[in-house]
Amino acid sequence: MSEPHVAAIAGSLREDSYTRVALERALRDASAAGASTDLIDLRELELPVFDADAREAGDAPELTRRIREADSILLGTPVYHGSYAAPLKNALDYCGFDEFEKKTVGLLAVAGGSFPITALDHLRSVCRALDCWVIPHQAAVPRASTAIEDGEFVDSDLEARVATLGADAVQYANIEPEPASFESEENVGAGD
Repeated sequence: MSEPHVAAIAGSLREDSYTRVALERALRDASAAGASTDLIDLRELELPVFDADAREAGDAPELTRRIREADSILLGTPVYHGSYAAPLKNALDYCGFDEFEKKTVGLLAVAGGSFPITALDHLRSVCRALDCWVIPHQAAVPRASTAIEDGEFVDSDLEARVATLGADAVQYANIEPEPASFESEENVGAGD
């Protein structure tokens, strides 16, 4: 097997994003496990609000190319109102089966409060609809302002959880999921 490639999408636009810090930590472990890595920082891409009639708008072709090149994809999001952030949703809307079908996906959510789990559940549903194989281990970073300081983890247990996600993204990079999910057969796209 060739060197797996792990891409991570940082679904936060904040300059001092805890989500980005956590994804960078996961990617360090993916790299240590033998993968090449790519942090897709949505602040660096021009992605207008998704319009199905303008699928190639802005930097959408670059985004979709970088995701298609990945064997594993990490989706990282801050938690807003119990779900994942709009920048990540917008980026995912530009993608489809060509980018995600049968890919390994790892999920990470970062929250100011104590319950970032619903955002992970929502992302897991999206991944099922795209016929991904979602890593069973997911990383949740509650109370991020106390877990991360000056761009580094100070909570070693949470750091280990995030590091495991990066290592798992490499370990399961070329898993062959079978059978296709029920949701993927129902999600034929927004062609109408």
